[in-house]
Amino acid sequence: MESKSLELAKKYLGEKVLVKIDRKLGEKHPKWDWSYPVNYGFIPGAIAPDGEELDAYILKVEEPLDEFEGEVTAIVHRIEDDDDKLIVVPVGETISDEEIEKLVEFQEKWFKHEIVR
Repeated sequence: MESKSLELAKKYLGEKVLVKIDRKLGEKHPKWDWSYPVNYGFIPGAIAPDGEELDAYILKVEEPLDEFEGEVTAIVHRIEDDDDKLIVVPVGETISDEEIEKLVEFQEKWFKHEIVR
């Protein structure tokens, strides 16, 4: 049976979304001693099973942003944690699973996960 988080995330695959950025590229994490190598945010109004809004990594953008409109091309599905993440890129851009793994490794290395297309 599919997790509720993955079920929600799959609704966004291939869709254009607006992401509110709450962790900008280069910004220090509020608790840990590292900075975000990508913009990271959430989809306003899309409530995930953890009670928070659905998270998203913004990839293929090299500047800090407040918000971003792009296309959901993949999902980082956390296998043992019901907190999946959308992969959002500029419309028309492509990204490989290998590129995704490299760019989200800073945070996803702590979680058993897979890329879902």
